[in-house]
Amino acid sequence: MDPHAALAEIAFRLERELAPVFKIQAFRRAAAAIEGLDRDELAARARDGRLKATRGIGGRSLEVIQQALEGGVPSYLQGLRDRAAEDLTPAGRALLDQLRGDLHTHSEWSDGTTPIELMVEAARLLGREYTALTDHSPHLTIANGLTIERLEAELEIVAAINEQSDGYRLLSGIEVDILEDGTLDQTPEMLDRLDVVVASVHSKLRADRDTMTRRMLGALRDPHVNVLGHVTGRLVEGTRGTRPQSEFDADAVFAACAERGVAVEINSRPERQDPPDDLIQRALDAGCLFSIDTDAHAPGHLDFLGLGATRAAANGVPPERIVTTWPVERLLEWSRAGR
Repeated sequence: MDPHAALAEIAFRLERELAPVFKIQAFRRAAAAIEGLDRDELAARARDGRLKATRGIGGRSLEVIQQALEGGVPSYLQGLRDRAAEDLTPAGRALLDQLRGDLHTHSEWSDGTTPIELMVEAARLLGREYTALTDHSPHLTIANGLTIERLEAELEIVAAINEQSDGYRLLSGIEVDILEDGTLDQTPEMLDRLDVVVASVHSKLRADRDTMTRRMLGALRDPHVNVLGHVTGRLVEGTRGTRPQSEFDADAVFAACAERGVAVEINSRPERQDPPDDLIQRALDAGCLFSIDTDAHAPGHLDFLGLGATRAAANGVPPERIVTTWPVERLLEWSRAGR
């Protein structure tokens, strides 16, 4: 196996496992340290000790390089691959194979860790036909939400990427904050310019049931909304701790989603697993569409899609009601309808 590819894949898979950032960066530094060195040169440096003395090469990364030079898959990488495979059921794998895109991703322009171009590169390597770039809106200052001026600049980058594309499509988008009065945290004129609008609640998640219901229904009346993001706001694990789900009238909210053709997001992040299974069932009964999304903030997070596919399959969500199984032309016809 190519040693550089092995190190890069390890970093990617550690991101998927939400490993500590320092561990991910260690493998990325090691990959950078050997970039441009051919196999023969690497082997020579491994034999005479120069590789071990190279800045950025630690004990584990040295072991990975040496095992890759021997021609096999390094044991550390194989362990990561095996753990990822265990997360998918056969039904989840079958549904994942039908997914064409992802409508909820972030870059370093808001609270992601990675440039747009690297997120696109990872999406293409994973076989995505399209992804939506949905950085945060200005009200969410803690996530470096985009002002109108910054969003306009980001749209220029999206257009430039698509001009050079050979089939993959980067969709323009936003994860727009649902404000306390139920309005959206961006002007209608800017929302009109976007391919995909994900609307999410990020503040005062412990508001009472009636208040939260009014807030969500207010957002759903806006014709720009395509996807209702991480609907309960819950956290079930992870470094941020846990958070209970918001209380709202699920039947009323899902009825409004079904009436307007707004997709209920099945958020694939392992710490969210949102909505819970009982609410997926209620959304199914209401006739809702769904969007299986990663909410990725780094390249490795784009591989969360299989976790969402496994949950959707376990709950019997039909592929035809999942908008991210649709080809991009049909998806855009749906996302822009009614504006």
